[in-house]
Amino acid sequence: MAEDEEEASMSVLEHLAELRHRLIIVGIVTAVTVGVAAVFLTWPVIGLLSIPAGIKLAALRPAETFVTYMKVSLVTGIGLAMPIIVWQGLLFLLPALHKNERRWIYIGVPAISVSFATGLAFGFFFVIPFAVRFLMGFGGDVVEAVWSVEAYLSFVSSLILWIGASFETPVVLFFLAKIGVVNARQLGSVRRYALVGAFVLGALITPTPDPLNQIIVSVPIYLLYELGIFLARFA
Repeated sequence: MAEDEEEASMSVLEHLAELRHRLIIVGIVTAVTVGVAAVFLTWPVIGLLSIPAGIKLAALRPAETFVTYMKVSLVTGIGLAMPIIVWQGLLFLLPALHKNERRWIYIGVPAISVSFATGLAFGFFFVIPFAVRFLMGFGGDVVEAVWSVEAYLSFVSSLILWIGASFETPVVLFFLAKIGVVNARQLGSVRRYALVGAFVLGALITPTPDPLNQIIVSVPIYLLYELGIFLARFA
């Protein structure tokens, strides 16, 4: 009995050590990608994100431009590190998988990366223009829009990042089903909760309070969940 408890304790300690190892790798990679973004990519990203606004953004405080620059660098770096973050998460699960299941780990990272990039494109080309158009036009006859560079870029960059992450949902559900963590029947049984959760998440990450923009975000999130159920059936 004592030996069994010792082996279980060692197993837990080994898992904790493995988790720490993966978190250290994620932290180092994220620090590197944030540094690369700060040196080479942040100004081009700021210019790209500013296009939907159609106006020159204003700095209302002395350090606002610098603070905004660092925030955009952080978000950009996390976006660049996302495939490695997902990869390390999957590697943490690797010891618990059977040999025939492990090959799906190596297929999953490219698929998740493509899904993330697709979500970023959807956010930039569809969601952001709708949100900006609403904000720009609301009260335009009375109020002139002069937007703070920090406020604008913070919500645009975070919104795009969250949408990119949500687009990973069907691929993640497929691979979870493939390795036996969930199945299509289980996912379908909580469909109503997923629908509510999609609209709650859409309300949280949408920068505007109007229902139109929330629907633009929430409906794709729920449809991605349904796509995940569909893919899980083939797993």
